[in-house]
This record gives sequence, structure tokens and C-alpha cells, in this order.
Amino acid sequence: MKRRKFIKKTAGATVAFSIVPSFVLGKSHIPPSDTLYVASIGVGGRGAGIVRGLTNSKQVKFVAMCDVDDKMAEVSYQIHPKAKRYKDFRKLYDNHIDEIDAFTVGTPDHTHAVIALPFMRAKKHAYVEKPLTHNIYEARMMANVAKETGIVTQMGNQGSSSDGIREAQEWIDSGIIGKIEKVDCWTNRPVWPQGLRNINEGETVPSHLDWDLWLGPAKDRPYHSAYLPFKWRGWWDFGTGGLGDMGCHIMETPFRALGLGHPYEAEASCTTVWAGDFVEANYNKACPPSSIVRLKFDTVKHGKVDLNWYDGGIMPDLPDELKDGEFIGDWSGGTVFYGTKGMLVTDCYSSNPRLLPSSTMNYFKKPEPTLPRIKNGSNGHIDNWIEACLTGIKTSSPFDYAGPLTEAVLMGNLAIKAFQYKVLKDGKKPTDWAPFDYPGRRKLLWDGDAMKVTNYEKANEWVTRDYRKGWEVK
Repeated sequence: MKRRKFIKKTAGATVAFSIVPSFVLGKSHIPPSDTLYVASIGVGGRGAGIVRGLTNSKQVKFVAMCDVDDKMAEVSYQIHPKAKRYKDFRKLYDNHIDEIDAFTVGTPDHTHAVIALPFMRAKKHAYVEKPLTHNIYEARMMANVAKETGIVTQMGNQGSSSDGIREAQEWIDSGIIGKIEKVDCWTNRPVWPQGLRNINEGETVPSHLDWDLWLGPAKDRPYHSAYLPFKWRGWWDFGTGGLGDMGCHIMETPFRALGLGHPYEAEASCTTVWAGDFVEANYNKACPPSSIVRLKFDTVKHGKVDLNWYDGGIMPDLPDELKDGEFIGDWSGGTVFYGTKGMLVTDCYSSNPRLLPSSTMNYFKKPEPTLPRIKNGSNGHIDNWIEACLTGIKTSSPFDYAGPLTEAVLMGNLAIKAFQYKVLKDGKKPTDWAPFDYPGRRKLLWDGDAMKVTNYEKANEWVTRDYRKGWEVK
């Protein structure tokens, strides 16, 4: 099907049907109550992890799988040899939309929305990896379409189904550390190259990869091994850097526990990259090697809250309350809440909440649990979505929650891009000393409802993106 016709057909689906469970819309079958018929798009890499989780549940029937890279998808294909295979998700849609109840997306960030939205508009339940989308505009659209269609949705931030995030919220709600004034979040990412030179040359496209389909909505360019298979995360056209990769895991703890919503201000500083001796690089296509982002929120329960993000090896200040040999967070990252009465620390993925100083834990009586727990351990997040699709329970990270969380995370990336943005001074060459102006190095003021930076117009270009013709998100 032609791309334009495909979008027109799926956009009309929202109007054409009333809101009913998605499996009722399938013309080929009505599934048993214990079976979910699924199509998975992007089944290599992290997508293979989604396939494993679905398989472990024993309640999923794979109708079809899709991946632009046969080599990356090989393991998933071997596990489910009877599932139909595609490289182009549009062909999967055309051939199987009436045979499925739900779909999953485990592709690179830049293709999440363009793939997910047509299936969502056809009333198919959605599981989409984090970050939910590549840009703020797409996140807002995904949340809106999910609300319009009434489908079951889940973003792949597994910590939201953990006991840790529920304990942390219960402790904070109990008032044990008072009102929260500041939160520090950090990650060990990127664990892939960032701050690289712009790539203009190309290499031979591997025979197992459809490069044009992999590019999707991104501008056309030659294939290069610097982008794949995992390194795409460090390039703005495809990924969202260390913050986009881990923010929906680590920032989620304060976002949920404090009810953060939209930040009203964002500011960043990043590593300067050098192309030579005394020659500052302008590698504007790559995310920086490290960054600090400062976000400000205004909350109902805690008033104004400062949230600081650190990545690329930069760490927040260590609290004085730490004993010798004690650490904040874990190897992958963590969160520290600074309250008016004390401090709370969690590891990455909201795990292992604890108070500081650690001696406080000797007499701290945990409050009685008030929030429902998600069963089945590490597979619980996917099981939670499957159960919701089959029975209608609420998921841990539905798009009406995951969309705003993603927006808050990506607001930090607006500040990073603004800090990176350089303009060559009149009469200067890039190899001169101090050749650039830096017009974006400022505090960005954000009107979340209007989805607009109010004090620096250039940044509004990054709220969405330029879509390749035929791949527009509507």
C-alpha cells in the first residue's frame, strides 16, 4: 500500500469505530480469554527482549513479526518459526490488522511513533519501548490517540512495575523525609560512542539490512556502521542520548512519586568536543559525551522542585550523610530525594529504596503498603500489559502517564541541543580560536500546555522534526 494511502486509511479508523475491545474488531477470530494475538515490530536487540517476555507469559500467540534486519531478528524468528515475517511494517498491517489484538514496538526511537500510530488508530493495544517517542510532539500525539481510542497501552519502562517505585512513593507520601525540595538523578550512560564527528561518507549496506526502511522518517543518507546496531542512540536523528535512554527509568521515580508533570524551566551544560589542538568541534549531529540538565517543576504536594540530571560519568554531589564505603545508587545510576526532614535513595529502575543516613533504617518502620504490587518478578511489566489487554486492569505505565513522563525527559534534550547549538561569527573560520556564538546557552522557559519554548524560538524546531517525505507523523 502506498504510504499516503496507508496513513489516510489508518487516520480514518478513529472516526469509523466506536470504542470497544480491540479483539472484537478482528474479522478473523475472537480470541479465547487467555490468549492475546500479537504482532511484534522490531524483534532484534531490545525487541528480542520483548519477544522473550511475551513468550514467557504463555498467553501470547505471535501472528507476525517484522524487522528491517534479518540478522538481528534471527533469534526471535527461530523461537517462533510459524509467525509470518516482514521487513516493512506497512505490509504486516495490510495483511494482518484484522488478525491481531495487540502489537509491540521495539525499534529505534525515531520510528516508534510512525509505526505505532496506525495500529493504535485501528484500536490495537500497544506496548512501545522507552522513550515512548523521539520528540515531544510525538509523545503528545501518542497520549492523545491512546485516550481517543481507549486501547490498553504500556511503555517499556520496566521499573514502573517494580515494588521499589511503590515503596519509594509510599515512604514519601508518609512524610518521613518531609517535603521534597531537590532530586538528583544520574546514569552511567552513554555506554556507546557519543560526541563523534558528522559522517558524510557511506559504506556498503549489509545484505541482511533494508537501510531505507531502517531510516524511516529520518533524512536520507548513506549507510554507515557508526550508526548500527546499537550506536544509533548517540545520534540525534535516530536516538535521544543517555537522557532519552535512561531518563524514563530513573526520572520516573520522582516523576511518579512527586507528581511532577511539565517542567517550566530547563537548562543544560555539556562536554566540549575538540576536533584538534585549540580547534573546537561542531559535531551537531551527535549527542554530547556527557551532560548536566537542570529541570524545575511546580508540584501540588511539594511546591517547587529542582531535578538535576547527570550522565556520561558526571555524578551529583555525594551527601555528607554517606558513611565511608557506602554508595548512592548502583552501577547503572540512581536517584536521591532531598527532603526537609531527610533523604531517600533508590538504585536504577527505582529499586532498593533506603533512607540516609543508613542508620535511620535501623529504627524506620515502613508504612503499610497502599499501592497494588505487580506480580511475577522481572516479567511482571509485560505480564501486566497482557493481563490488561485480556481483562481490562490498569497498566503500570499507560500512555496518559508515559507520554508526559517522556515529554519531561525530552525537555531536557531541548536544553542539551540548545547548549550545543553554535553559530559561526562573521569573518571567522571554524578552525579559528573562539569562532562561535552560542545563542542557545540559556534557561529555556517551557509552556507545557502549549508545547512551546517561550524565550528561544530556535528550540521549538526540536519539539518536532523534519520528516522524510512519505513518513510524516499525522
